[in-house]
Amino acid sequence: MASDRDDFSLSGPLHLTAVDWTNAHHRRSVAASLVQGVYALERDRQQKQEGPDALANPWWEFFHFQLLRKLVDDVDSSIFGAIYEYKPSSSYSTHSLDEGPRYVIAFRGTVTQPDSLSRDIELDLHIIRNGLHETSRFEIGIQAVRNVVATVGESNVWLAGHSLGAAMALLAGKTMAKTGIFIQVFLFNSPFFSAPIERIKDKRVRHGLRIASSVITAGLAFAAAAKKNNQNSRSVDPFAALSAWIPSLFVNPADHICSEYIGYFEHRKKMDDIGIGAIERVATQNSIGGLIMSAIGKESEPLHLIPSANLTVNLTPSRDFKEAHGIHQWWRPDLDVQSNLYKY
Repeated sequence: MASDRDDFSLSGPLHLTAVDWTNAHHRRSVAASLVQGVYALERDRQQKQEGPDALANPWWEFFHFQLLRKLVDDVDSSIFGAIYEYKPSSSYSTHSLDEGPRYVIAFRGTVTQPDSLSRDIELDLHIIRNGLHETSRFEIGIQAVRNVVATVGESNVWLAGHSLGAAMALLAGKTMAKTGIFIQVFLFNSPFFSAPIERIKDKRVRHGLRIASSVITAGLAFAAAAKKNNQNSRSVDPFAALSAWIPSLFVNPADHICSEYIGYFEHRKKMDDIGIGAIERVATQNSIGGLIMSAIGKESEPLHLIPSANLTVNLTPSRDFKEAHGIHQWWRPDLDVQSNLYKY
């Protein structure tokens, strides 16, 4: 049965009749809507909704985008992404067209329906063990990104994703940034798997735990670096090539899947303020799990660790976890958000 959440006329940002591409709310709302379009495409496929019964098209057509290509998983044949082209008519009222994208590549998150659930969960587990880059779905996605960028240039392309799809977009953006190609990326509820420190109410306890974690992580990183130097291995700062790339992160403090990003970035400033920023600059590039994997000979770069970001936090209270983790929150006209730019 079709969900109201896939019906644009019931759940979409109908208030955005004209898009101002310099407006942060408009940019966020359109990017989130295009990601929702991928969810609707996959659910249309599974429920065999075609023609007038299909719900997906309004999610991009309302904003004058055209669907160029569906990205299909080679394992379960599910639609996990889409490539859109912006094609406004001459009569369409839009502002600052130069600030908008020509193409958007969007990735959905986990769909809890039979035809895709097992494959999506498999990929969720790959994220936890920092192995998403080894999957065929990511290979299909990154190849699509490379092809579009090679054709039209990185300044004309946006990437967007939600949850599992945000991890895909983040990894694609990081992969391109390492080659000097910086793409605008919108990451909604991107996974950050770690101890749930952000859920601790006492700020002093939370800060103390983060300091302890930073000291331990930095210590392990120094030990691993010393071992590599003893083996005549050249030490490389993994954040150096990425520091100028600034993805847009959108998180909800009530969503434990992504909320650790809040403390991850705020903690850096606090460590600088108390004079031990050097320790944090080492710790922020590493995770204890990744260092342990490296120590046993399995190189594992943590996907979620990034040097810089424009972090937007949704301060609007959520009724439950489903709402806090959902994509629909990001185009609400009454959204109360706080944004901060963090540079490495």
